[in-house]
Amino acid sequence: MDPRKNPYAPGAGAPPPELAGRDQILEDARIALDRIRGGLAAKSAILIGLRGVGKTVLLNRMRVHAEADKHFALWMEAPEDRSLPGILAPALRTALLRLNRLYGAAEGAKRALRALAGFISAMKLKFGDVEASLELESEPGLADTGDLEVDLADLLEAVGLAAQERNTAFVLFIDELQYVPEAQFAALITALHRCAQRQLPVTLIGAGLPQIVGLSGRAKSYAERLFAFVPIDALSPEAARAALESPAQKLNVAYEPAALEEILRRTERYPYFLQEWGKHAWAAAQSSPITRGDVDMASQNAIDELDASFFRVRFDRLTPTEKRYLRAMAELGSGPHRSGDIAEKLGKQVNAFGPVRAGLIAKGMIYSPNHGDTAFTVPLFDGFLKRTLPFH
Repeated sequence: MDPRKNPYAPGAGAPPPELAGRDQILEDARIALDRIRGGLAAKSAILIGLRGVGKTVLLNRMRVHAEADKHFALWMEAPEDRSLPGILAPALRTALLRLNRLYGAAEGAKRALRALAGFISAMKLKFGDVEASLELESEPGLADTGDLEVDLADLLEAVGLAAQERNTAFVLFIDELQYVPEAQFAALITALHRCAQRQLPVTLIGAGLPQIVGLSGRAKSYAERLFAFVPIDALSPEAARAALESPAQKLNVAYEPAALEEILRRTERYPYFLQEWGKHAWAAAQSSPITRGDVDMASQNAIDELDASFFRVRFDRLTPTEKRYLRAMAELGSGPHRSGDIAEKLGKQVNAFGPVRAGLIAKGMIYSPNHGDTAFTVPLFDGFLKRTLPFH
């Protein structure tokens, strides 16, 4: 079929043609933001799930909705090598200057900008990656102590008062939250807690791997009362079929039932993989309907592409010891697995792999769903490891 019309969109954060099965999650976020703007209680939200479940896509769609609803949306991604102040300061600078420009130089916005100026000056001395600047005088004693927990709380409080003054809300959208260092995440939790206590319209909608739940609890014991942890998992069978069929139907293309079921089986209904298989099934088919034979032909191409990109970029970041540890996990199956079973597979005591396991968690490759258990954060990664790396 015509490759120019192929509707599927596999990619990092690329919106699919049909965002199936997520309507209630999106609506819950809009309700929470409207409540926060109105001074009513609503928790900040963190989307948690494995790679490829569509967290970034959902976060982006929520940002679009927030902007359409006249909230101030600040988009950030937390890389492994950046500090929270380093990513937060420029986003807040842009948003506050826009607030000031759109609504005039109200006192709340001016004070928030002075707080940001003090925050930037203080944090530049502590974190080398704070590059934002403001040609404004700071207000002595406001967000300028150099203590991140104190200063971030003062800053977000000033931001919240400015938003309240203009009947809007500031929404921090932060992707890859698991890479925010624990002490810095604790400071953010403290700041959001103060805003919640004062019913100020500042909130967080974040996304991260499953270990963010444990990170939150270690950072602040009250985190579970401040955040709604929203699990994002594989799609239901009905939503997975809709994700494949709806884009094709708009182009007068259908699937044979057996073709759909085979794609659902191979992808385990994970949104990213559905897009990958849909793309290759479209390319393999000569005409409508797409058949089981087309899917069989497409599957090897989909696997080859995943192996060369989605899986490979993660695999290449690993040390030889880390690769061997993950390969032993794969030998046991998709998981989760007891840490002792993995060590036994490698012929050593479990405590010999403590640093390796910690390093893999820090790199976002594995997580611990329960005490003593280890699981992959990347679906289908065990199959890639078996195809790529012999186990001795």
